Amino acid sequence: MMSRDDSESAPGRRSSPSSSPWSDLDRPPLNAAALRRGLVREGALWREVEVVRSTGSTNSDLVSRAVEGKVAEGAVLVAEEQTAARGRLDRRWTAPARSGLFFSVLLRPAEVPVARWGWLPLLTGVAVATGLSRAGGVDTALKWPNDLLVTVDGEERKAGGILAERAGDDAVVIGVGINVSLRAEELPVPTAGSLALAGAVTTDRDPLLRGVLRALEEWYGRWRGAGGDAGACGLQETYAAGCATLGRRVRAELPGDRALVGEAVAVDGDGRLVLATESGLQEPVGAGDIIHLR
Repeated sequence: MMSRDDSESAPGRRSSPSSSPWSDLDRPPLNAAALRRGLVREGALWREVEVVRSTGSTNSDLVSRAVEGKVAEGAVLVAEEQTAARGRLDRRWTAPARSGLFFSVLLRPAEVPVARWGWLPLLTGVAVATGLSRAGGVDTALKWPNDLLVTVDGEERKAGGILAERAGDDAVVIGVGINVSLRAEELPVPTAGSLALAGAVTTDRDPLLRGVLRALEEWYGRWRGAGGDAGACGLQETYAAGCATLGRRVRAELPGDRALVGEAVAVDGDGRLVLATESGLQEPVGAGDIIHLR
C-alpha cells in the first residue's frame, strides 16, 4: 500500500487508464497532503492521516497496527477503495473506487470506564451527521446503532455505516463508510443511497472528510472530558434528537435467534435502545439488528 502522494510521484510508475486515479473525472483522488495540513496540528487529536489507493479493510489494517504498537491515538487511515470491507455482523460490501469515504480512526479513551465505550459508535454517528450537514448541506438521520440515513425521492435510504472494534485492552478502532457520489445504477440494493442522490451541495470528498473528522474530534473531546458520561456532555440528547429509530415500531433481532418487537422509546445512559413491548415492559437492547417496521 502507498499513499496518494507517494504513488503519484513515483518516477517511472505508469498506470493503465482503468487504474488511474483520474480515470473518472467525477471522482478525483483525495489530496492527502491538504488533509494533513487541515487536520494535523499541535494539540489536536489527529496525529497522522494516511491515504492509500486500495486495501482490504482499513479497520483490519489499523487494528493490526494498534495491537502491534505501531500507531498512537489519533491515527487516521483512509482508502480510496476497499476490497474486503466489513460491516456489523461481518457483512461484506463493496463500492467503486473513490465513490465514497472509507476510513478508520484509532482512539484510546483512557479516562473513560470501559463500560461506557459502547457510546463510541453512537458518538461517531453524531459526528458524521454533524460534519456532513456542515460540509455537504445534506440532511441525515441515524438508525440505531450504526447506520447513516438520507432521503432519496422521498424514501429513507442507507448511505453509510459505522463499525467499532477493540484493538487490545486500551484502544478502539472506529471504521466509517459513506456513499458519496454513488449513482443510481451503481446502488448495490434498492434501499441504499448516497449523498449525491440525496441532493448534497457538494460531493468533493476532501471538505466532507475534514468536516467529519473535525466534528468527531469535537464530540470525542466533550465525551472524554465528561468521563464518558453521555448525558453530562450533551451526547445522549443530541443522539436522540437525530435518531430516526426513536418513536417507531421496530423489530430487534437479538443474539441467540431471539427477536423483540416494540416501539423504540429512548436511548438510555448506556447507549442501549429501549423498546416498549406489547406486554407493557420496557426492554433495553444493547446489541442486535434493528429493523424499522412500517
